[in-house]
Amino acid sequence: MRRRASLVLLAFAVFFAALSPLLRWYAFPRLAKIPPSQYQEVVMEAKPATLLDYNDGMKVKKVPKVTIVQTLKGNVEESERIERSAGRDVVVWDALSYVVGPDGKMVSEIPERYIFDAHSQAPVHATGEMVDGDPVRREGIEFKWPFLTEKRDYEYFDAQARTSSPIHYKGIRTFHGLEVYYFEQTIPWTRVPMPKKMPIQGVSPEQIASTGMTRWYSTKRMFWVDPVTGAPVNGEEIHKEELRNARKMGMPEDTMTVFAGHVKMRPDYVESTVDLVRSQRLLVLLLTSYLPWGFLVTGAGLLALALWLEARSRRPAAPPDPVPAPVPTPA
Repeated sequence: MRRRASLVLLAFAVFFAALSPLLRWYAFPRLAKIPPSQYQEVVMEAKPATLLDYNDGMKVKKVPKVTIVQTLKGNVEESERIERSAGRDVVVWDALSYVVGPDGKMVSEIPERYIFDAHSQAPVHATGEMVDGDPVRREGIEFKWPFLTEKRDYEYFDAQARTSSPIHYKGIRTFHGLEVYYFEQTIPWTRVPMPKKMPIQGVSPEQIASTGMTRWYSTKRMFWVDPVTGAPVNGEEIHKEELRNARKMGMPEDTMTVFAGHVKMRPDYVESTVDLVRSQRLLVLLLTSYLPWGFLVTGAGLLALALWLEARSRRPAAPPDPVPAPVPTPA
């Protein structure tokens, strides 16, 4: 009976020991994915800021606030179309960065289409990948880090410059009770294209470019990233934009600040993002840590119990007690 029980326990021990790496290395890459229909909105603010007022004689003004609304909307139809040729799970995000001044009027509007692998977040190059209508070929990540982010530098795509450059790992921080990785990227002054949609009615970027006026941009980008999910829980930018050779358009100065300010996530969006990441990181930890290690420990415990029962079943039985000799009855 003990031998039969030890064989059953041994079978369960092998099952749990095999399930541990299977869950981590086979199930995790297939189950931990960005859903193709995800929708996310983030509101960021620069308070105060410097802004070029196109509607008041092209004057540079100090304003109390500039608001940036960034939306990411999953395009399921395009994801399914690209998946058929790519042979893997693909996510297509249609992104929009919409900047408004303190009067509620549009300052700039930059659409993007970002196509990437649903699990690794590596870019997938396909027709439709673009920034503000211009075809691009991304290298590295954008918006999100991979699951189980590493303590190292990553290539990060800059939508304004249309190029990728390193974003540097700067260490561990504690943010709203979460242990996160802090990253920084600095983009030096770089000439960038004019937005396709201008805040001045009847003026196109081609008309501005024909005058010789150019647009330049620089930023210091900062992210606080949850290393389990790879999701940024906070982001900031020290952002600067200028128009150079501006006198060719009749402006009073040759270099005009278009926008300058320290852009930060609005506190209520920080709170909602942290809450969302807390709920998602538990699912990732179950697949990568809690369940694999739990199954491994369970398998080791069952194996030890099976070996103990097997050892007990192999012990020789104790000899029976001797039968006492009968006592003769006197006549």
